Amino acid sequence: MAIFKPFKAWRPVAEKAALVASKPYDVLNSDEARIEAEGNPISFLRIGKPEIDLDPSVDIHDPQVYLKGKENLMKLIQDGILVEDPENYFYVYAQTMNGRIQYGLVGCASVEDYWNDIIKKHEKTRADKEEDRCNHVRVTNAHTGPIFLTYPDDDFINSEVAKISAVKPEIDIVAQDGIRHQCWVIRDKELNSLIEKYKTK
Repeated sequence: MAIFKPFKAWRPVAEKAALVASKPYDVLNSDEARIEAEGNPISFLRIGKPEIDLDPSVDIHDPQVYLKGKENLMKLIQDGILVEDPENYFYVYAQTMNGRIQYGLVGCASVEDYWNDIIKKHEKTRADKEEDRCNHVRVTNAHTGPIFLTYPDDDFINSEVAKISAVKPEIDIVAQDGIRHQCWVIRDKELNSLIEKYKTK
């Protein structure tokens, strides 16, 4: 069974979340990202695609790109835009697009489970793309791009997600691209423990 653990997330304060929110780093090229982030100094694109804050002549894999990403991330933390949760939690996250809502649990998975095929691979990725993201993680000391995984349909998980998402979320925004993002923090220690230890069928 795959390892799944709660963690201390760094989350944007609610009143700034819509400005921080950005498209994933890999759906925009550098020029498109520069346009999307223009006039918004706290766009997360400045961490995920930090070359947008450097001269366009700089190669996107140059070490200074990753250092700029770390600098931009630290600024959001120092300015109180991103705040770390005090304890390890799981989170419920929802995306709404074209009237359809997807719910999921956010937590930490094991790299070893991926290597050992406990987490099934859904695509083959290019080595240069992998190395780029590995360098980004090494330099920023942060994993800034969530990875979506699926799991078998499960009554317990479905029931808990339904209960949690029935109350007001801590973050509820509509991003630039029109997609609604909602986040609930699971602070109940017993429930966090149950989710961590739970084995789906």
